[in-house]
Amino acid sequence: MLVAPVTKPPRSLDDLLPPALAAKIDRLDVFSRKVFAGKLPGERRSKRRGRSVEFDDFRNYAIGDDLRHIDWNIYARFDRLVIKLFREEEDMGVHLIVDASASMGAGEESGRPDALSAASTSREGVPSKAVYAHQLAMALAYIGLVRNNRVSVSTVGGGTGVRRLLPVRGRTSLRRVSDFLVESVAGVGVRSSVPLGESVRDVVRRLSGRGIIVLVSDLLVPSATPNASLEGIDAIARSLALGGAGAGGAALDAYVLHTLAPSEIDPSRTPGLIGDLRLTDVESLVGVEMTITPASIARYRERVRGFIADAKETCRARGVAHFLVPTDTPIDRLLVDSLRRGGMLR
Repeated sequence: MLVAPVTKPPRSLDDLLPPALAAKIDRLDVFSRKVFAGKLPGERRSKRRGRSVEFDDFRNYAIGDDLRHIDWNIYARFDRLVIKLFREEEDMGVHLIVDASASMGAGEESGRPDALSAASTSREGVPSKAVYAHQLAMALAYIGLVRNNRVSVSTVGGGTGVRRLLPVRGRTSLRRVSDFLVESVAGVGVRSSVPLGESVRDVVRRLSGRGIIVLVSDLLVPSATPNASLEGIDAIARSLALGGAGAGGAALDAYVLHTLAPSEIDPSRTPGLIGDLRLTDVESLVGVEMTITPASIARYRERVRGFIADAKETCRARGVAHFLVPTDTPIDRLLVDSLRRGGMLR
């Protein structure tokens, strides 16, 4: 991968979430494969019965029940004391973690359709992984906020370490989320001394609710060997799957959006990547001189396919849903089609 400076970094809510994209995803909702008890009243149906306007069932009166819930009409007709039960609706926590490590600054390409919308006719090109990841996080935050769920956002891997936006609710919080993400994407490219796995574990450990957690990352963990790289990915998946003490353990329905640039998947589309070159790893700053040929690019493509397959299997083994997300995929198509078919959205 070749790192290029971001030509037009997002600077506002409209840059991260254009109105046309918001309109397309307004009816979507985040879906959890588990049923959770939320903290505050919301729009998500719970197994727990409580006090709402939606009637659910009857049960016999027991000593200590609230007399206000007795159905006096049934008592008058059948001389029986029964309690009216109502379906309680609760919110769900939506926890977003965005990888802001140096490798996320790669992947920008020019002369291709804009990644924000399939209907876009602009030629602004494919954004860097960092820009795409922050735009995707903003779209997911929007879906959670308009459904009145609790949304928290954290960024990991950047020069400032872990950054957190505490849980917010409602459309009025959109500006707070966008300001947080705009500041984050501006700092991508600064190396962090804290491994990505440790940062993710730190974020998950501090979560205080139940719900879903989504990591948007390229999963490029610096390592000396392929096995060490997979061990790093396994540590990330294990943290996401188990949750933290504050979340009650195993309380989070976890997703990984594996974000890779098209040029990382197929380097042949990168101009000038041929011949005798010196390549430098943006994470470790270790350089290596090598000769790039069509044969070596073919071998690289095979290794990348193996890397993606291994990451998917590692996540699956931990009960974490894995989605490959090339950054030339329009975000509206990703959300409306791929993630909805995959069960993350509905």
